[in-house]
Amino acid sequence: MKSNLKYYTISIAVFLCLTSCSKAQETIAQNNKSVGAKKILIVYLSRTRNTKAVAEMIHQQIGGDLVALELQNPYPENYQQIVAQVAKENETGFLPPLKTKIDSIATYDVIYLGFPTWGMQLPPPIKSFLKDYNLGGKTIVPFNTNAGYGIGSSFDTVKKLCPGSTILEGFSIKGGIERDGVLFVMEGEKKVEAQKKVQQWLTKIGAIAN
Repeated sequence: MKSNLKYYTISIAVFLCLTSCSKAQETIAQNNKSVGAKKILIVYLSRTRNTKAVAEMIHQQIGGDLVALELQNPYPENYQQIVAQVAKENETGFLPPLKTKIDSIATYDVIYLGFPTWGMQLPPPIKSFLKDYNLGGKTIVPFNTNAGYGIGSSFDTVKKLCPGSTILEGFSIKGGIERDGVLFVMEGEKKVEAQKKVQQWLTKIGAIAN
């Protein structure tokens, strides 16, 4: 009787161990399907290099392919001129053609989309990108730099233009203030601060582990 009870106890222990291992393997498999385990594209628009710097910080953390968006006809260097041109593009709905071409867009699962805030809106070249490519079924992760006034309607516009995509929580940080002649600021203490905030955000959305 004691022998049977001992055998029964051992059998239960082995069963529980195997069940626990199976659940652990299932959890690992699920984690491998998270944002951090898929093929990643980081695409960005950057005029004063602040968004570029953030894109590079993200790239250092998660890898993937890093691509800068360039226009067939670049914007003017003069700040007032570009403000006027962008305002007209927003008013008329004109989408500037892109020089940058991404032939393998279908192979990516997750797209990090970086841009500055222009006129409290999504920059027209980003609208061009979202129109040029079918991103249905993909995960879109927006990130932004701005002059201190926030994202405006930019993140909402990304959601509107990508109805078939999953949009994750975006990231935003203050960059330069081109209007005041303050251009690239992602250096020194500001760079360290930005790197820390980027890491915290990536952890929060599940792109990297704690």
